[in-house]
Amino acid sequence: MLAGGIGGTTGDMLMHSLDTVKTRQQGDPHMPPKYTTMANTYHTIWRQEGLRKGLYGGVQPAFVGSFVGTVCFFGAYEWSKRAMLDWGVTPSVSYFAAGLFADLAAAPAYVPSEVLKTRLQLQGRYNNAFFNSGYNYRGTLHAVRTIYRVEGFGALFHGYKATLWRDLPFSALQFAFYEELRDRAKRYMGSNAIGLPLEIATAASAGGMAGVMTTPLDVVKTRIQTQQNTSPASTNSPAAAPCPSRHSTATASAKPSTSQTRPISTSSPSTSLRVHSAATLDTSSVMTGLKIIYKTEGIAGWFRGVGPRAVWTSVQSGTMLVLYQTLLRYFEQHPLTNVDDV
Repeated sequence: MLAGGIGGTTGDMLMHSLDTVKTRQQGDPHMPPKYTTMANTYHTIWRQEGLRKGLYGGVQPAFVGSFVGTVCFFGAYEWSKRAMLDWGVTPSVSYFAAGLFADLAAAPAYVPSEVLKTRLQLQGRYNNAFFNSGYNYRGTLHAVRTIYRVEGFGALFHGYKATLWRDLPFSALQFAFYEELRDRAKRYMGSNAIGLPLEIATAASAGGMAGVMTTPLDVVKTRIQTQQNTSPASTNSPAAAPCPSRHSTATASAKPSTSQTRPISTSSPSTSLRVHSAATLDTSSVMTGLKIIYKTEGIAGWFRGVGPRAVWTSVQSGTMLVLYQTLLRYFEQHPLTNVDDV
């Protein structure tokens, strides 16, 4: 569990800026999108918003959620995998099923941090004059207090089902690919020690393939967690009001009635997407969301941000799993307790 927590957190922190790029591309409500290529998105966010509040927005909840979530994940994964193998279950089925079970165990700790991270990533810096996402939190604690006060505690778990729809197949595919590729590498090398290059290659390949295959589910999950609330009762909340963009500031005096003051609720239909003529998810259903995006944006809509996601999942998976295996070997060689002394 400790090896998994350290490995997973290191991988997530290393690739957080790329995750922000992916989130901006997927959650951009404008049509045509403001952010196009990965390099363009990186450069634009860096130039306009900087590193800490721009590319590394939402890093605090991401750190906490990553460590707690991966500790739970790897504990559940290793226990369930070894139990199924001992029961005589086929290895490939054991790896796939253990990945599903592990994500179910980690989700209650992971999803609230994902909600906070996604909102702060999409928002960028406080009073962001360059991107109107609909959020305007001063920081993580302010976001928690505002969500709790305006939307209720349950809002921290908005998108729970969509997150599971994305993460369950991703984890199952990732670890099924990883264990299979690693077994092949062991047979190729004729040893359990396959060496660092193959360790990195197998882990990165497994994460990249799983990431690309689950991109449509990631797009739906991001949009569900970044929807606006159309409820009139919520229109007067200043805490979550969107910050003005350069365009809206310039035209505010001419068109005061068009300024948006609605906070975002991740459980309701999206109004920001409707305003900007992109696909509107008038549902919290993942399958319905996939159909809406396909009908309005085609296959390209399903694979928004696939480039950053493929790179992110490859590097994150490579870092996490290589560190995981390295730390496991270290802990085996340096046990925390001496059996002879007990």
